[in-house]
Amino acid sequence: MGRKKLPFYRIVAIDSRKRRDGRPIEWLGWYNPMTKEKSLKTEEISKWLKVGAEPSDTVASLLRKAGVLPPRWQGDAARAGEKEEDKAPDGEEEAEDGDEPEQEEEEED
Repeated sequence: MGRKKLPFYRIVAIDSRKRRDGRPIEWLGWYNPMTKEKSLKTEEISKWLKVGAEPSDTVASLLRKAGVLPPRWQGDAARAGEKEEDKAPDGEEEAEDGDEPEQEEEEED
């Protein structure tokens, strides 16, 4: 949607197995990032979220600002910033680059 240098987005419910630009199941609203205007069908959005629809990160952000997103998704943005590979397993400290864990060598007779 929109034109060159004038973006405009529709918020829709669509089957994940369909192509991105395919026919949506239901139109749920629109968002104009140039003027920050938005129109959301909050009742329909809530219905779709209750039956298992998953909003994209961008739509989740819009819904969070509008107060439509249930608490289940409220912390997703904070957790998305954390990388899984940066986390060390429980009980182990992550070794810094170049630092190897020290191992004691036993002398054999």
